[in-house]
This record gives sequence, C-alpha cells and structure tokens, in this order.
Amino acid sequence: MPRSLDGGIYGFGDNWSGRRLGNPPTPMKIIRISVFGLLLPLQRPYELQGGRLRFEELDSSFVRLDTDEGVSGWGEACPWGSTYLPAFPRGIRAGIEELAPALLGQDPRRTDVVNTVMDTALPGHPYVKSAIDIACWDIMGKTTGLPVCDLLGGRRPGDVTIQSSIPSDTPPEMLRTIERYHAKGYTIHSAKVGSDVGADIERIEYLADRMPGGSSLTIDANRAWIPDHAIRVMRATEAVDAYFEQPCETYEKCLQVRRSTRQPIPLDEIIHTYGDLVRAHHDQACDGIGLKPNRVGGLTKARRMRDSCVQMGLRLNIEDTGGTALADTAAVHLAQSTSARYRHGTWFCHEMIAVDPIIGGARKPRRCHPRARRSRSGRRTRPGSSRRPVAGGWSRMTGRRTDPSGRFHDAGPNVPEATFGCPPTTARRS
Repeated sequence: MPRSLDGGIYGFGDNWSGRRLGNPPTPMKIIRISVFGLLLPLQRPYELQGGRLRFEELDSSFVRLDTDEGVSGWGEACPWGSTYLPAFPRGIRAGIEELAPALLGQDPRRTDVVNTVMDTALPGHPYVKSAIDIACWDIMGKTTGLPVCDLLGGRRPGDVTIQSSIPSDTPPEMLRTIERYHAKGYTIHSAKVGSDVGADIERIEYLADRMPGGSSLTIDANRAWIPDHAIRVMRATEAVDAYFEQPCETYEKCLQVRRSTRQPIPLDEIIHTYGDLVRAHHDQACDGIGLKPNRVGGLTKARRMRDSCVQMGLRLNIEDTGGTALADTAAVHLAQSTSARYRHGTWFCHEMIAVDPIIGGARKPRRCHPRARRSRSGRRTRPGSSRRPVAGGWSRMTGRRTDPSGRFHDAGPNVPEATFGCPPTTARRS
C-alpha cells in the first residue's frame, strides 16, 4: 500500500470511505528564484539552412529554485540563438520575471500544478517555462532520492544512442565530419542541408554513397526548403535510405511535401504543443518527431507528448534545443525512460561548446579505439554514465569547483542576473 513521505498510509486499501490515515506531507514552498545568463562560445561556427543561418555562440539561461526546506533545483533553457525558433534568450529572463510572483509559495514537487500556474500567469511562451519545470523535477528527484528517469516512468533497458549533428558545408567536408564522429563510435548522423536543389541533391547522393558501414543518415533541412524544392530533392533521391526531417517552414507546407513524396519524415521545429502532435498524427503528416523539452515547455509536457507518441507509433529524437550538459542530462533522463523501440537518437549540444561549465551529468562514454570490438553499436550513454552518478535529481550545482556540493566549473554562472523572493540568507543551502 502506498505511503506518504512522512509514513502516513494513503490510497483506498480497506478504507473505501476515502478517510485519510496518518498526517499529510508538509508542503514544500519555493521561496526564491535566481536567474543566471551565460554565453557559451561554440568550438567552431555552425551553419544551418545551407549557410543562411550562422552561429558562433549561444546565450543560455540557468534557473535555481530554492525552497523553504533547503533543497534547491536547477534547470536550463537555451534557444539556438534568436533566428532558429520563435524564441530568444533575453525573452526567457524577461518571462521568468513575469512568472516569479505566481510561482513563489508553490510546491515544486507538484509539477502539474506548477505548469497550470505558469500557463495561467503567462499563456504561451513554453520556452520561458522549461527551465523552471526542469528545476522542479530536479527537486522532486532529490526529495525522493530517485533519478528523474525513474520518476518519468522508469529506467528502460538499454542505453541511449547519441547522434551527431553535421553542419552545412561542402560534401567532402561534411563526409570528413561524419567520419570523425564514426571513429568515435557514432552510428546516427544528421546532415544539415537547405541551400538549393542541385547542391542539396549532390550533398545527399555524395554522403549516401560514402556513409560508413552500419550508419544511419538523416537529412535535416531545418525548414529551409519551400515545397517545390523539397519535393524535387526528395524525388531525385528516392533510392537513398534516409529520414528527411522538417523540410519546410510551416505545417501546411510540410504536409504538402508529405503527400507528394515517399520517404519517412520526422517533424521537429513546428511541434510546440500537444495539439500540434495530435494534428500531425490525425493528418498522417509524419513518422516521428523531434521532442525537445525546452521547446515544448519542460519535462512535464514533454513526458505527456512522449507517452502519446508511443501510443501513436511515432519514433522520437529526444534531445534539447541547445545548452550545456545540464540541459542534455534532463533530455537523456526522458529518453532513458522511453522504450528503446520508439527512441531513435539523442544529440548532445554540450559537445559543441568551447567550455562546458557543468561537471558530471550525462556524457558519452570514453572513446574506444576504432578497431576495438564493441558489445553494442553506436556511441551510447545513460543518465549517470559519467564519473559521478546522477541519483536524486541531477544537480547539486550551488557553488564553484572548490565547493564539495558544487558542480559548476569556475566559468559557470555564480552571480545571478535577477533574484525573486527571499534574500539568500534566509534559506539553508542544499
């Protein structure tokens, strides 16, 4: 029979009157919300849509929720710049300022209630709410002593396959990048296209003819094509065994392409809400989706969409939009609690930034020699596969490297841009 956190017995059992036995758990309250901004330079410039979009650094927002019981939780939200999605970094910080008065005093363990409060205080803007929701799950993991993947449905057998992300470039340079990832053990590669019809056909055919053995190829236009271009490219490359991800800007244009071509199409950037997912399934518009917690509003809403995709038979790329190992770890916990039958791949943004301020978290295993025998194909990871286990949430990130409870490098955010609620001296440190 289930028991509450303080030992009181709950549920029906023999007590069908619904009378509660024992004392209810004491509500936990959010007493302070701290927001940190941090620029994350990329190791090298990254181009999308055939070079039309170029990125050299990311602006990430970190949120720390402090509670009256001395437990803190961390979350991160990092749009891929301001030109990739209808989201921008400073909008996150401004949105949290709007949400803070409604969130103070809420119990962070009641994630559905917290999401209702946020949706009432600020309709829309899911990317603003994701870091707060993720921090709530961190707190829930710490208070229960369980990894968040167990709270999201339970750790599933098997490891999470990590996929590469190949920026737009000349076909030979893109192949060299794929080969570098393949030498590290990666078997799923997402190649970025979207310049013009002829160049994209050349890229796709060049890569498909030279892919390393045992590799899977995804062609990702990141919405760059108009329907005419997408249909011409996909019909010219029908013999290529690949996914063609998010061909066009809008849902209607992607649906037009879907009805005029034969290749499998995952949708990504246009899936923001549960309603978007239901519509795509009803119209048979896709074979899978890219599920990014930052884009859909956090783990609470991503979990609902994940469960629906499983019922709909849609495959999933579960990853986040961008950021450090903190954002990637949250996404891996969701992926690890998803049946391997429906998982496709997970991308790690933190491998592309020059300095990752996070210590620990979900990391790819150490590099294997290319000639070494492997027990399973692909570069894979689990929550906690790094040197330090991820149990009871995923963070104790409250200080610098010299702090035994801290897991930020010295380069990490330590001075908040904004703090809402009680002054720091009123709460115990987790």
